[in-house]
Amino acid sequence: MRAVAGYLILLLAMPLAALAVVLPANFYRAQGIDAPDCDGPLQVLIFALPVVLIYGVGTFLVYRAGRRFHRLISLLCLIIALSAVPNIVEAVHELHRNAAADECRG
Repeated sequence: MRAVAGYLILLLAMPLAALAVVLPANFYRAQGIDAPDCDGPLQVLIFALPVVLIYGVGTFLVYRAGRRFHRLISLLCLIIALSAVPNIVEAVHELHRNAAADECRG
């Protein structure tokens, strides 16, 4: 029963993972406009950090089960967690860029 609940959490977090990978840190630069986006990096971090946490923990918990199927699921969790990391790095870089230029003051 515990394994089913774990797999259900991983399955329900899949749309969150898709948003974490797809959302750009700066919506304006993604459209070709050179302008600061003060809300974009935080929106990316709101989705991406829980994805790395959920699927990172899922990687270790599923790997401990030891069967071939569980190891395959563990590898998929690792791939999903690592695919969100570049977007996190880009969002943090965008936050530092906005802070250095004093563009986003609220």
